[in-house]
Amino acid sequence: MTTLGIIGAGHIGSQVARAALANGYEVVIANSRGPETLSDLIDDLGPGARAATAAEAGAAGDMVVVTVPFKAYASVPVEPLAGKVVIDTNNYYWERDGRVPALDEGRATVSGLLQAHLPESRVAKGFNHITAKDITTDGAPAGTPGRRALATSSDFEDAAAAVEHLYDQFGFDTVNVGPLAESWRVERDQPAYVVPQTREELVANLARAERRAAAA
Repeated sequence: MTTLGIIGAGHIGSQVARAALANGYEVVIANSRGPETLSDLIDDLGPGARAATAAEAGAAGDMVVVTVPFKAYASVPVEPLAGKVVIDTNNYYWERDGRVPALDEGRATVSGLLQAHLPESRVAKGFNHITAKDITTDGAPAGTPGRRALATSSDFEDAAAAVEHLYDQFGFDTVNVGPLAESWRVERDQPAYVVPQTREELVANLARAERRAAAA
């Protein structure tokens, strides 16, 4: 049985946990306040889920989802995630996270910064352009007409493939955007951001993306 470590127990993290449990995964989930604060969530998730510290969730996961506010990415434990595929759901909201000139000026990407923080991990973008509730409600079997598609991006083929496999299990098609340097195409204020779209529509929206400075 595959274990999914989840660092971040907010809306996205808890919904990814639900979808993973429904597909036969075990889940070890953490937040910033300590496992004792997750008892209600664990009770709701049911068998197969347990609470832990971020380091413990990272160590326990065969694959790890990082879903913390972007401003907290540097607090993600490094050593427990070494050698693992790490799925980054983060988005940059300067109003919440503070200004990051490298992002404002298009010199870096959110997931690229996490990759730099986790040099021994293989980071892939995932679940960043879908609202939390849709993760457990919008999936459909492969081949279903109009099946919703989600994007991934990674500098490592196996990491992108791992996200594609997880998407398929959860009921979504995949479009691989390419390396992390291109992951901005599916972030905030871009045509592909949080809109239901088929694979063909997602490909078209990615092509329409324009990199521009964050609003003042």
